[in-house]
Amino acid sequence: MSLALIALALFLFRDKLPDVVAGLRAARLWLVLVAILIFWTAMTINALKWWILLRAQTKEVPFRALVNYTFVGFFFNNLLPANIGGDLMRGYGLARYMDRGAVAVASVMLDRLLGLAAYMSVATLASLVTVFLDGHSELSVLPVVATIAALSLLLLAAILLSRRVRRLVERVVKGTFLRRFGRIWDSLSLAFEVYRSHTKTLLIAFCVGLVGIASTSLLNFVLSESLGGGITLLEAFLFTPLIAMVLIIPISVGGVGLSQMAYPFFYGLVGIPAAHAFSMSVLMQAVQLFCSLPGGVLWIRWRRMPGDEAATPEPSHA
Repeated sequence: MSLALIALALFLFRDKLPDVVAGLRAARLWLVLVAILIFWTAMTINALKWWILLRAQTKEVPFRALVNYTFVGFFFNNLLPANIGGDLMRGYGLARYMDRGAVAVASVMLDRLLGLAAYMSVATLASLVTVFLDGHSELSVLPVVATIAALSLLLLAAILLSRRVRRLVERVVKGTFLRRFGRIWDSLSLAFEVYRSHTKTLLIAFCVGLVGIASTSLLNFVLSESLGGGITLLEAFLFTPLIAMVLIIPISVGGVGLSQMAYPFFYGLVGIPAAHAFSMSVLMQAVQLFCSLPGGVLWIRWRRMPGDEAATPEPSHA
């Protein structure tokens, strides 16, 4: 699918490729370096959000461990479908560290849902400003779509925290062929139950997620500036969350191809040239790959460590 998507993108924008190549060759390196620092900052913010959620469950996992698992997750995002691969590796690493798989899974699921809800909340606000204050009435459907997406994600998080829903799922699991997974569901349900009494923790994690999306939006703006500029900061805040939602669709490895289709489509809605948006997508993936390399190094080191030593990661120096 990745090969098919990138082939389609190259075909659709074939007449823009000379401009894309010229733009990438002329990119200002110092701004790309700034973008790299912003990306690492955003990764650390994501780890902080995860750490805040985990503190409601246990205090045995240090922040540096979650930073390392976050780097490993970002590395595997380049090798596995969408962000799902990264989340799997984060949960796997944490489960090895603390030997409590249900807590690891619950924290990763809630972290992802709150993060996406924060993304779409920012998209909702940015789309409202774009439509009603910036005069882009042709984009009036975006506030509706973003609002529905944000509310749906928050509703899904609420469902996971609902005792009634979890008891219903428990009856279904234990009363059907799924009963062999009954003990797994009991552990997972208990892990989610803990968060019901930590509303403040969920709110703080959501706010940290807002800071994370602000960093990622700023990253896209800086990459655009490195290519000569063309998008406004408001447009970055509007389209970064929408593109992120598209990229979680598990039909490509690392978002390759899908990203090259999404950037020109969304930024094209406000008149940004396709060549500029395509160049942004390529540069963004290059920065993402480079910034995630420490995660690959950490993973190799853990694989070489025997037994319990592999469960205790060394601090990342990224």
